[in-house]
Amino acid sequence: MRSAVLGALLFAAPVFAGGFPSPAPELKALDAQAGHWIYRGTTAPDKAGGKAGTFTWDEHCGWSADELFLMCSFDNDWSGHKVQSLVVDTWNARDKSYWHYEMFAVGSSGAKPFASRMSIRGNTWTETGEDDERGKKSYDRISYVYTSPTEVTVKIEVSHDRKQWKTVLSGRGVKQP
Repeated sequence: MRSAVLGALLFAAPVFAGGFPSPAPELKALDAQAGHWIYRGTTAPDKAGGKAGTFTWDEHCGWSADELFLMCSFDNDWSGHKVQSLVVDTWNARDKSYWHYEMFAVGSSGAKPFASRMSIRGNTWTETGEDDERGKKSYDRISYVYTSPTEVTVKIEVSHDRKQWKTVLSGRGVKQP
């Protein structure tokens, strides 16, 4: 009896999995970020009275089992402020856009995950997001430029009007062997 049930399940498994399209070819662009990366750089004060500093990001990225989501775990040090997060990047076929989601476990509120549309044009990835802190809107632009398969530059800019942008972070990432 047990072998009959197991046989029926094995026969039916492809039926349950069927009907899903193959992963979109656009997902291949996300391969650039797969692997282990270390980022280092400097931060500028993002508000009056703030202090400049340094940052280190330790990032590990790999594909989900269905190869639809690139998942990256981050251990970040922002001048002594520790942040741990999970980033998920993907392509959405319905709206024909890349999306970037970041959820926080340590160092930032879990109540407001960061979500942004992302563009990939050649070797440049750009994420654009919006923040609302105490009723004041601000906008983020995060740019990654892949200068080689093992090196990337990163820059984070903020704006209150989407016209004038201030760089608050710049640095470089190196893929680890």
